[in-house]
Amino acid sequence: MQPSVLPYIRISFIISALICGVKFWAYLITGSLVILSDALESIINVAGAAFAWYSIYLAGKPKDLDHPYGHGKIEFFSIGFEGGMIFLAGIGIAVQAVLYFIEPKELVQLQTGIWLSIAAGLANFILGSVLLLKGKQYNSITLKGNGHHILSDGYTSLGVILALGLIWLTGYKWIDPLASVIAAVVLIYTGARLVRKAIRGLMDEMDMNVVEEITGILIQNRRPDWIDVHNLRVQRYGNNFHVDCHVTLPYYFSLEQVHKEISDMDELLNRNFEKGTIEFFIHTDPCIELSCAHCLLSECAVRRKPFAGKIEWNSDNLLPNRKHQFPA
Repeated sequence: MQPSVLPYIRISFIISALICGVKFWAYLITGSLVILSDALESIINVAGAAFAWYSIYLAGKPKDLDHPYGHGKIEFFSIGFEGGMIFLAGIGIAVQAVLYFIEPKELVQLQTGIWLSIAAGLANFILGSVLLLKGKQYNSITLKGNGHHILSDGYTSLGVILALGLIWLTGYKWIDPLASVIAAVVLIYTGARLVRKAIRGLMDEMDMNVVEEITGILIQNRRPDWIDVHNLRVQRYGNNFHVDCHVTLPYYFSLEQVHKEISDMDELLNRNFEKGTIEFFIHTDPCIELSCAHCLLSECAVRRKPFAGKIEWNSDNLLPNRKHQFPA
């Protein structure tokens, strides 16, 4: 994890705390439930930024004997924690809305509440956009997750402003709990989506975008003596990717030749891969008689079958544990 990511999460924490204070001030002035809903989400922004701060620090620590793959998995815990808090906040806001329908409260100083909500919403849009931009630049799922959450908070603030404006213009106070219910639904959906993303990462679900990029690099740099690649698997640990696969090479290659081919494959992947650093573990297989029909080596002294056709590499035949699309 790049050290330059940390300043952005620090800024996120500080600004989120200030925005949270502004929103609670607006709630105390107006007594509006929809503003309280917005303020509660901001508490989660602060807690999420604090957790993200720690997770980015921990993800940046080097590998050790207890964590041979590094500490990058903490980023999935971070977005899962934040998603869970968002989900629970949505449930809590929905309950408050129901109670408000049963026992309405008086609303005051709505104009002041509107202006404070505009200021808070604008700050959220700017902060969220910066975090998303930097998250994509550094390929940090924590920064991107925090940025998405803060942007969703900005959209919630926009809904708050519209609701307060309608209440101020029409005098219909039932708009306040109704708007908070809508905000609660958005929070519940956002929280569930972040939790699902965290679970997918912790369960090592295959990211097909990463697989397609790795496959594309191998296709563009394919060599005739790289007869076959299969059983390709990818695991993510923060900004580091553990990749392993089987590579079929001519059986008569010396150990030195095999080592060179594998080192070259490792080097070209790391040179061209844009999403992070790859730790490449490769299991080598010797070619067999079945390989001859698809081997691209034009000059092979031990070929037993004539060349029948090139097998195009793609995710369908690189991922399964099969040689040349035939059962291993």
